[in-house]
Amino acid sequence: MGTSVIKLLPEHIANQIAAGEVVQRPASVVKELMENALDAGASEIKVLIKDGGKTLIQVIDNGSGMNETDARMSLERHATSKISKADDLFAIQTKGFRGEALASIVAVSHTEIKTKTTEQELGTYIRVEGSKIVKQEPVAVPKGTSIAVKNLFFNIPARRKFLKSIQVEMKHIHDEFIRLALAHPQIKFTLIHNDNIVYQLPESGILQRITNIFGNKIKEKLVPVKEETNYIRIHGFVGKPEFAKLKRGEQFFFVNKRFIKSPYLNHAIMTAYEGLIKEKAHPSYFVFFEIDPKHIDVNIHPTKTEIKFDDESTVYSILKVAVKHSLGQFNLSPSMDFEHKPDLDIPYEMQKQSPKTPTIDVNPDFNPFETDFDNAKDFSIGHFKKESQKWDDFFSKTHEIASQLEQENTNIPLDLNWEQGYEAFQWLNKFIITTFQEKLLVIHQQRAHELILYKQFLKNANEGHLLQQKLIFPIELELQAHEMDLLKTFENELVAMGFELEFSEDQILVTAIPSSDIKLNIPDFFEKIIKLFSMNIEPSKEIIQEEIAKMLAKTSAIKTGQKLEKNSIDTLLKDLFKLESFLFSPNNKRIFVQMNENEILNQLNK
Repeated sequence: MGTSVIKLLPEHIANQIAAGEVVQRPASVVKELMENALDAGASEIKVLIKDGGKTLIQVIDNGSGMNETDARMSLERHATSKISKADDLFAIQTKGFRGEALASIVAVSHTEIKTKTTEQELGTYIRVEGSKIVKQEPVAVPKGTSIAVKNLFFNIPARRKFLKSIQVEMKHIHDEFIRLALAHPQIKFTLIHNDNIVYQLPESGILQRITNIFGNKIKEKLVPVKEETNYIRIHGFVGKPEFAKLKRGEQFFFVNKRFIKSPYLNHAIMTAYEGLIKEKAHPSYFVFFEIDPKHIDVNIHPTKTEIKFDDESTVYSILKVAVKHSLGQFNLSPSMDFEHKPDLDIPYEMQKQSPKTPTIDVNPDFNPFETDFDNAKDFSIGHFKKESQKWDDFFSKTHEIASQLEQENTNIPLDLNWEQGYEAFQWLNKFIITTFQEKLLVIHQQRAHELILYKQFLKNANEGHLLQQKLIFPIELELQAHEMDLLKTFENELVAMGFELEFSEDQILVTAIPSSDIKLNIPDFFEKIIKLFSMNIEPSKEIIQEEIAKMLAKTSAIKTGQKLEKNSIDTLLKDLFKLESFLFSPNNKRIFVQMNENEILNQLNK
């Protein structure tokens, strides 16, 4: 027999491994502690955060509290008051039922617990450091429980190093907080970050809770949804189609007051909105399902938010019909009039005008037998095609070249010093055609202009030359608390680009934009940059400025399909080719392609 190589892990190591599943980041701790407070019957829950949860996460509740024995037992793995037999898993109504949350949290932090039941005169104080109880004593505290988690991952440096910025971690905490706050409007919730009150939510109904979190204006954007069957009850609110956004913002499903994610049910809602919203737009919804627990399977993994229904297709159908009915009931769906003939509609601006007799332009000098195109003032298209079929091949090739602009791997280096005076014309209101050094150039007008503007915005920012337009009427941005915090972190970069912002406790006003020449949908622009910087990245000042410049350039550039005058074409080409590099757009797509004489002749001689 050889030496045994399999050993039992020490308890503190096992706890740290378990903590890796339960505690992924500070938001995981907030979720677990808030759920425990809810299960304890609290009517008021206060969450205090410092430095995005890296320094402190404290949850205080006025629930039932724990006696000394329960307080000690709560620190053990798989200690729970919710489950005594396997069947209990299929009738779960509470949140924290796994019995490993606190054990996992204390394994990777310095934790202080203060708790007292109604019956006790004195409560219990316990201090734990990495699963080890270092102090326990009676203490005078109010009824309920206060758990303070400090120095998260102090004993797992690798995990602590991978925590994101304070703003990113706070966004995740914010998400967990509002999910629980929305599911329990009858409970008072407070969220405080670095001594600043983020939310102070009084006891209310569901609509008022939504309004308290997302602002008063959301109320006018929602319509109620309600459907009740023997199998399931659905209620809540969905957004009016005209307020659908590009980002997935306020989209919430709750099953028996538990937040879930469900692409399947999301598809049901999107199907109900078909024909009412633009492609890639996302409506808001706050939908609550109430169902007998025996019909659902709660995934008991601590970090999952999935729930399976025993009859998913029925839930899908009921939800889709409920949303469609709601939108139709509030006159949001288009009505169908089979007698109406839309082709007979007269545009409003033409209703008061008298009809005009159509005119036909005829060229009196046109000679159908004329074969000298140089001398003829006009000629028939059919004759032209008959005599010069090869030009079709040439233009066909030019279309091919234009299509190459959609590819990013065509590397055609070119040393250009284009000056005003070269012939250039616009083609299909999309491309600019010009020649240089016996080469034909096909230039994508939008991408070319995007690059010019991108470089100009960056140059102005770096040199401090602000081209700014003050807004007569400042524009208010409707943002959530974490989005306001995020904007504050790169306010300096926005100012360098020419924006001016005014921050108050509950709103942000845009008072100036970079230039009077740009056409900017300000709410849409800020929605996009918030979406971009909400990702789990910590961008440098340079990256932030580059991304803002890209968005400004894309928003402000000449668009495909826009007709250009000759002077605009000349200016665009001159500005493009005086740049140090002009091969690729800010989004790394080819700006132009070229053809030489041989390539054209090869096509004509096929």
